[in-house]
Amino acid sequence: MTEIEKHYNKHKEENRLLTRHGKVEFAVAMKYIHDSLPTQDKHLFKIADIGAGTGRYSVALAKEGFDVTAVELVKHNLEILESKHEHVKCWPGNALDLSFLPDETFDATILFGPLYHLHKEEEKLTALKEARRITKKGGKIFAAYLLNEYSILSYCFAQNRILELIKSGNVSKDFHIVPKENELYDYVRLEDIDRLNKMGGIKRIKIFSPDGPADFMRKELNSMTEETFKKFIEYQICNAERKDLLGAGSHIVDILEN
Repeated sequence: MTEIEKHYNKHKEENRLLTRHGKVEFAVAMKYIHDSLPTQDKHLFKIADIGAGTGRYSVALAKEGFDVTAVELVKHNLEILESKHEHVKCWPGNALDLSFLPDETFDATILFGPLYHLHKEEEKLTALKEARRITKKGGKIFAAYLLNEYSILSYCFAQNRILELIKSGNVSKDFHIVPKENELYDYVRLEDIDRLNKMGGIKRIKIFSPDGPADFMRKELNSMTEETFKKFIEYQICNAERKDLLGAGSHIVDILEN
């Protein structure tokens, strides 16, 4: 069993996006996804969800009438996904090898989990290359990353571990997370994403923060009235592309044109 499988068997991805900070991420991401989707003939529009987890995005989009194919590495997650919606086509698989999916099949591809579980740049580039291969020319790819500063602030400093992690080599002198081989997550800065795109010859349409400060404000979000919470989601949608705030959240999504 891989470290990823161990993690998701223990920590239920099903629950994360149902928390208030998760709901912010989902609402903002879906707004940007919907901006790229047709409003008519939805059944003709094919979407691939790579690293689909338990299907939060796959199932929602399939219920709207889109033709959705989901790929998930973790068996437990895939079983939950398969039980939810009979019209989602489900495949066990790895983002590094999508050979079971034909070239230029999908109008849009969602890559919301794999890139922050892959440590090496060449692995990330392989996952992006596979996503591009299965996406039609002119189609869009939504690629999500975990941001470095969120981990530095909320874990390394907040838990008073920064000194030992620098000493052990887990954090560099310029405060960049350096994941060990058996660690689950990789964290990036905006310049890391820009470098990947340049190396892969990938064209960005836009980049946005789906959660902004939400992960830093879990307690505050939970205490908000429903009306105030809705206003917070509105705030994040309004500010999701602000350059001065892009690196301040826990996730970031790069929208790419194939």
